[in-house]
Amino acid sequence: MTDGNPWLSRPAQAEHTPIAVISSSAPPPTGPVSPQRGVPIPNRADQLPSCTWPTGADLWCLGAHGGAGESSLAALVPEWRAAEHRWPRVPGAPARVILTARSSMRGLQAAQAAARQWAAGLVPHVEVLGLVIIADAPGRLPHPLRTFAKIVSGGFPRTWNLGWIDSWRVGEPPVLDVTRDVRHLVDELHALLDSGAKSTINGRK
Repeated sequence: MTDGNPWLSRPAQAEHTPIAVISSSAPPPTGPVSPQRGVPIPNRADQLPSCTWPTGADLWCLGAHGGAGESSLAALVPEWRAAEHRWPRVPGAPARVILTARSSMRGLQAAQAAARQWAAGLVPHVEVLGLVIIADAPGRLPHPLRTFAKIVSGGFPRTWNLGWIDSWRVGEPPVLDVTRDVRHLVDELHALLDSGAKSTINGRK
């Protein structure tokens, strides 16, 4: 009798080559940093619910749909937390949020609906820092998806794009240096959090 079941055993963990830390500055906004007048409200069925949490987090990772990668991103930094597909409401200051979505049409449409919900002023208890679009498959995005991703990105303060990460697909624990793009994203988000993000951009101290 052999030890372990080949159909149930966890796959061997791949070794990752450490990537040098690159000092990053807070990226400037490329889109709106606060809600705007006249933004059409998405249908109630397309809106993400809100949830009150007793404690806050340095950053909330909010998946715009199931499988958006919010848990993987939140696991990269101990002080970050997955929002479980709900806008977080915490005591005190607005919760700082990064939206996540896959690069599929379904994922991008969900991100667009979330952007409209925020921009219409329906979730005043959050501060949105930007959107992370995570590749839904290896390779280059088809032209229609690339075009739509640019449109969706225009509704967020900032957008980051992460390529396909095979280790996340097979269930390996997320690590900071899995790719250079992931490391760069984390470094820029740390810089944004340290800078005060929205309040600094708007000129308020």
